[in-house]
Amino acid sequence: MARPIVAIVGRPNVGKSTIFNRIIGDRLAIVEDKPGVTRDRLYGIGTWLDREFSVIDTGGIELDDDDQILRSVRMQAELAIEEADVIVFMTDAKAGVTASDSEVAQMLFRAKKPVILAVNKVDNLQRHDEIYEFYSLGFGDPIGISGSHGLGIGDLLDEVVKHFPDEEEEEYGEEVIKVALIGRPNVGKSSLVNAILGEERVIVSDVAGTTRDAIDTPFEKDGQKYVIIDTAGMRKRGKVYETTEKYSVMRAMKAIERADVVLVVINGEEGIIEQDKHIAGYAHEAGKAAVFVVNKWDIVEKDDKTMQQFTQKIRDHFLFMTYAPIVFLSAKTTQRLHKLLPVVVNVAEQHALRIQTHMLNDVISDAVAINPPPTDKGRRLRINYATQVAVKPPAIVLFVNDPELMHFSYERYLENKIRDAFGFEGTPIRIVTRRKSDDE
Repeated sequence: MARPIVAIVGRPNVGKSTIFNRIIGDRLAIVEDKPGVTRDRLYGIGTWLDREFSVIDTGGIELDDDDQILRSVRMQAELAIEEADVIVFMTDAKAGVTASDSEVAQMLFRAKKPVILAVNKVDNLQRHDEIYEFYSLGFGDPIGISGSHGLGIGDLLDEVVKHFPDEEEEEYGEEVIKVALIGRPNVGKSSLVNAILGEERVIVSDVAGTTRDAIDTPFEKDGQKYVIIDTAGMRKRGKVYETTEKYSVMRAMKAIERADVVLVVINGEEGIIEQDKHIAGYAHEAGKAAVFVVNKWDIVEKDDKTMQQFTQKIRDHFLFMTYAPIVFLSAKTTQRLHKLLPVVVNVAEQHALRIQTHMLNDVISDAVAINPPPTDKGRRLRINYATQVAVKPPAIVLFVNDPELMHFSYERYLENKIRDAFGFEGTPIRIVTRRKSDDE
């Protein structure tokens, strides 16, 4: 089920990023400790009143230096308007209502989307009176907040959650593998979709799939049912999208949320750029199965080492996704295309794999016997029990004497041992440590 998307919109310097960080709390820090995960984020996951949602900080979307600020703000707002379920319109109590605020307000009026007006920098009671002038923007009661002090964030989120769409029923059966293709523009996503569908086009039907206005394409191959979830750039055209396509994380996010397997498409001719890491990082954080697809392999000059060298580049750039298999192909000539769907089926199965508790504990015991946890100030981590608590992605809880003694490097060692024993190819594994002493 896809998470609702909340976009934080407003002119520069109103504190969008501070509020973004407040809403997602320390969720991002958990990921940032891991090597190779890019830190320059535009998105995160928040939770309020038992609802999980994705948050976009449009302040992180920067256009070229010679672009005027207002034009930049307008584009950010337009992206948010197009993609978000709820929009938080941020303003600044100290500055009052500005011409830029009014400009953004006009755009948001036309959006026909829920807009929550937040007035930031209301740091004390005296300042609270300053929010009244913001009624003039026409979005009802402004909510006074302080990003720096954390005031009013709960009231803001209460209002945001009220406007979420109803939780949708899953529209496809368990047996259908939902596949999203993500990647920056010009990597060949559209041609890859067409190549995958190929001769199966007779049993393809375009279904306007969900309330989220995605176009899903179901098809069947060798008895397995799939659905391709449309992502950025395949449908929508227009000046704003052409100009800001490379920043349009939001559309990719929607597709990722609904997918079982995410194909991270890379242009084999151009190689890897930072934006590829942004896009892949979200698939990883969302806990989805993933496959790297290196497209346009037909036009790459090759010798017997080229594929090995490109594989190593991917592993070096995406240290946080070493579990994801790599398929080299050409959508244009269909060279090696036949290798892709079997890999998709395999990683979908691994994503849903459940391990029996006694087998998991045997592997953990052997791993600890081979390489005991290091001591910390004279104390040693003791793992009492392990159990798998979820699939898609697989989540494993380790009951230990003290969770603070679990070092990241040792957790990674255990994860590698679990992968050696059970596979889990193509899927992230979530490992959670909880306190449980011997006498409990």
